Order: sequence, then structure tokens, then C-alpha cells
Amino acid sequence: MDIIIARHAETVFNAAARMQGHMAHTPLTRAGIAQAEAMGAALAADGRAAGRDLWVSPSGRTQQTAAIVGEHLGRGFFDWQHDKRLLEIDVGAWEGRFYADIVRESGPIVDPERRLFSVPPPQGEWFPAIAARLTDWLAGLDPARPVLAISHGITARVLRGLLVGGQDWHGVKVAEDAPQGTVFHVHNGSETVLHMGAGTHGVRAA
Repeated sequence: MDIIIARHAETVFNAAARMQGHMAHTPLTRAGIAQAEAMGAALAADGRAAGRDLWVSPSGRTQQTAAIVGEHLGRGFFDWQHDKRLLEIDVGAWEGRFYADIVRESGPIVDPERRLFSVPPPQGEWFPAIAARLTDWLAGLDPARPVLAISHGITARVLRGLLVGGQDWHGVKVAEDAPQGTVFHVHNGSETVLHMGAGTHGVRAA
């Protein structure tokens, strides 16, 4: 399989350290818009994104990133196929809340070494469920057609883990963290970085 996987650019919730999860409409910051422009410019200059099937999470932040990236590639916004299976982890009762408030009430929720949730979000989903929906999405792709997909921090890490492996986390292979705006190229189980973003690291993407 030949797939380019991009993490969306920085949002107002990322900058404020608030949980986004499945929330659809969290707009990009000015820094995020600049990151999306840089992603698009890098993909256009590299050339490997040309002619790919375009997929994007239906979240507002991924769609805004995709619209900017698509302009650099000469592709219209309506060329992007939306799929809920590319959404970020559902953080349930944490959605919309400040990280600091959740930690103050519940104690640590993130493993500092792996930069992943260490406890399941109340009424949310957990890593095996993310892996299951992404496995289902991958199974429906035509392996002969290259893909460009724009998704989220944790979701992209699980997707990359399914394709190239990674550290085991509650029975799921999860790839290493990367800043917002980072773009990876995965081809036949091997991963390279096409563009390294400069966004906020870690689980704050959720």
C-alpha cells in the first residue's frame, strides 16, 4: 500500500489545551493556517501527492487543513472523500474540557513517556476500537490506488502503527508522536517523513 498520512494543523483548542475528540468544528489558529500552507507547499514540491485518492476526517479542523493543502495540489475541496473512521479518538465526557481541569479532578491521564492516554476516557473509546475502525477503512481501499489522508494525532499514530508497527499500547501498535502538520509517506510497510510540522506535540491533539 502507498499512503501519505498527514496530521491536521494547530487549532484554537490545541493552543488552549482543551480536549477536542470528535468535536467537528474547532478552527485553525493563525499558526495552524501557516502550518497547513507549509504542508501543502511541501507536498506540491515533493510531487508524490499528485493523482492520489484524497481522504479526510469529517472534522472541521481536518477539512480546513485539507482545503488549504488541496489548493497547493491543484485539487478542489470536493475531491476529498470524508470518512468518520478517520476521526480522532472519542474522548467522551472529557470533550471540550481543559486538560488541567480533568487532571485536577481525576489525576494524571497521560503517560509522559509515550504521550498517550493512560486511562480510557469516560464514555469514550479506547485504542482497540480506534484500530478496529481504521482496519475496516484500510480494508475498503483499492491497494492499487495511492492515497493521501488527513487525520488526527492519535488516530494517525494508530493508523501508522497498523501499517509500519510501533510500540504496543493496550494491545494496539502505536507509532511515535509527531507535531501537528507533519506528513508521512508509508509505502510497502516503510515510513518516511515528507514534512515535519511545528505544532504542539502529544496527546493534546485529542
